[in-house]
Amino acid sequence: MKNVLILGASGAIAQHTIEKLQNDNNINLTLFVRSSNKIKRFKNSHIQIIEGDVLNTLDLKEALKDKDIVYANLSGPMEDLAQAIINEMEESKPKRLIFVTSLGIYNEIPGKFGEWNDKMIGGALKTYRKAADIIEASDLDYTIVRPAWLTNKDEVNFEKTQKGEDFKGTEVSRKSVGNYIAEIIQHPEIDIKASVGINKPGTEGDQPAFY
Repeated sequence: MKNVLILGASGAIAQHTIEKLQNDNNINLTLFVRSSNKIKRFKNSHIQIIEGDVLNTLDLKEALKDKDIVYANLSGPMEDLAQAIINEMEESKPKRLIFVTSLGIYNEIPGKFGEWNDKMIGGALKTYRKAADIIEASDLDYTIVRPAWLTNKDEVNFEKTQKGEDFKGTEVSRKSVGNYIAEIIQHPEIDIKASVGINKPGTEGDQPAFY
């Protein structure tokens, strides 16, 4: 039985992950949120919902008790959030971390799409990169997830690139990213110590088609 903590469980990607895992009898989920209103429907015998703040040391320490895997799907001060998680995980049992950041943090997007992406979210990339650097410098078995621009399409269709490779494609569905993360949780040996770009095949271009 795997005990899994999802930080930021009310996020759209996280909810797709929960939907994929909620009927897996080999996994106990703890959903950590500021407000549980959006995810009350998920509560069952294998799912516990707790409210708290990742930047509150006592909240995070309590949530980490007896966990095997931590999946963080957060927004806000990413550098501070990453450091808080690393600090507590390095003192606790869980060593497996899945952490969602952003495409473009390594200047890995070639061509005009890379220029467009930098223009659109350039400021945020710095804090995402700092968060990734903190995680990569830790002793944890991490997977950093770098999705392309996100859509709400009801599809699971993605390909992966690794750190050091050019990013492919311009978009990917939230459902695809959520399902990839669920796959890691079910098979934690996948993509250990990796920073993985996720995109929908065949979506190359100067910017996402939906934009």
